[in-house]
Amino acid sequence: MQFEVWAPQAASVLLATADGRRPMERDPLRAGWWTAEAEAVDGDRYGFVLDDGPVLPDPRSRRQPDGPDGESAVVDQEAYDWRGEWSGRGLPGAVLYELHIGTFTEAGTFDAAAERLGHLVDLGITHVSLMPVCPFPGTHGWGYEGVSLWAVHEPYGGPEGLKRFVDAAHGLGLAVVLDVVHNHLGPSGNHLPAFGPYFTDTHHTPWGSAVNLDAPGSDEVRAYLLGSALAWLRDYRLDGLRLDAVHALADGRALTFLEELSAAVDALAAEVGRPLPLIAESDLCDPRTTTPRPEGGLGLHAQWNDDFHHALHTALTGESQGYYADFAAAPLAAVAKTVTAAFFHNGTYSSFRGRTHGRPVDITRAPAHRFVGYSQTHDQIGNRALGDRLSSSLSPGLQACAAALVLTGPFTPMLFMGEEWGARTPWQFFTDHTDPALARAVREGRRREFAEHGWAAEDIPDPQDPGTRARSCLDWGEPEREPHARMRAWYRELIALRHAMPDLSDPDLAAVRTAYDEEARWIAYRRGDLRVAVNLAEAPAAIPLGLGRHRSGGGRVLAAWTPVEAPGADGVLRLPPESCVVLADE
Repeated sequence: MQFEVWAPQAASVLLATADGRRPMERDPLRAGWWTAEAEAVDGDRYGFVLDDGPVLPDPRSRRQPDGPDGESAVVDQEAYDWRGEWSGRGLPGAVLYELHIGTFTEAGTFDAAAERLGHLVDLGITHVSLMPVCPFPGTHGWGYEGVSLWAVHEPYGGPEGLKRFVDAAHGLGLAVVLDVVHNHLGPSGNHLPAFGPYFTDTHHTPWGSAVNLDAPGSDEVRAYLLGSALAWLRDYRLDGLRLDAVHALADGRALTFLEELSAAVDALAAEVGRPLPLIAESDLCDPRTTTPRPEGGLGLHAQWNDDFHHALHTALTGESQGYYADFAAAPLAAVAKTVTAAFFHNGTYSSFRGRTHGRPVDITRAPAHRFVGYSQTHDQIGNRALGDRLSSSLSPGLQACAAALVLTGPFTPMLFMGEEWGARTPWQFFTDHTDPALARAVREGRRREFAEHGWAAEDIPDPQDPGTRARSCLDWGEPEREPHARMRAWYRELIALRHAMPDLSDPDLAAVRTAYDEEARWIAYRRGDLRVAVNLAEAPAAIPLGLGRHRSGGGRVLAAWTPVEAPGADGVLRLPPESCVVLADE
């Protein structure tokens, strides 16, 4: 087979295999590329030696059996026997479920996670959104410090394990989206700088030097990232990608990397005949992220909507620190604004940033499914000092209200694993760095960060302690016990309603009508012939449900957290404390 590597700064490159080392030749047609022919089959180990240095793994390695610092292994992508064809599932009408392989089960493997997929089918989930699976040092971690962007973390099950998981999901009708990280690589096990200008000091990011998207050599770096993205979709039959923190991609070129990526993925989707959505994480509040390329946008297909999360979180918890401050003054007004305008910050002043932020969404043209709505994510839980979920501080009634607002709202809803039964297990920040100095720096940095917010160092979980990861694993005995079973049934009921009622997947943001009372702590909105009302107060609420329609009274209860009567002739809904209801017009 042919081995090749881009190493433009090297004077000599050797291919190292079990049979020894052989010189590689410069490719006369591709500047900076080296090639060599050698016999190899699936599983054979190899690496590259640059200028008589150590053996390094292949930047495009498909497998790292011994971790990021070990030799690479050949993977025969055609060897896996897929069970059958898969036509895919698009984002309109989807319900996403964010899942971390390492803590979804105690075993922390693809195969163990696949055994639990029936739970998601029963719940009504359509798309599993996997957190990153690229290799990283050690066994356990979030995955955002991954390296070897074409490979699969071996402790999870490696390439074959991921294929078995995707195959099992497709067999149950579930699509699989993968979280990929293009804005940085982990600090340990990253050998890319030895090969070429994969990073640049032209820009700096929270992780140091930026990935080189616009400096000399960036054509090949872009090709590296594009090839990785397409390989996940093609070789593993994944159904889309979630792009981590695209606002941190420093890119000054006229044709941005994200436009190149969306064009390439759209072309692959046309080739394979199934949708392949790209879902961005971005805090820019810029509708151009998801505006189609022909209309001047980047062409990504959806983005996480943190503004909706922040508004909902402040309404539920009353928290007002940090970026929550912008939403805490009038949280229900903020929720109402997001469900009708998508972004809260759409050209408004942000006290957290100390400047105006965002840009308005054209709600007459942008479909609501381009925005992903949620009450919890790995970030919003795991980046808290104790990794505490909403279930640790909110009553079941308030958790049910959060579910109602997410699952009947206009956005593509997403759950974080275990949320659906009000899991009591935290989801904490954990690492397994093999470098003692790095492990110490991470531990001390985490404690120093939260000490600035008043936390005692001894109260912050040690990321390197195996117990931190163990505490973060889901307890699969909970869903069958109360009060968790009731919460699970509520989520299932709401998701079934969303699938059954076209009004709940209507993409027209301009058609959403809201009403709220900040002091009384209730909010209601209309979606077509359906009305949703939520009472966050500890006292009953009297909610007038006209909402601009030709009739205000009557209606039929479709779903309610606690028993409630439909509005009478006066059109007033009397909703119990910390409760919610979905009504249909008669």
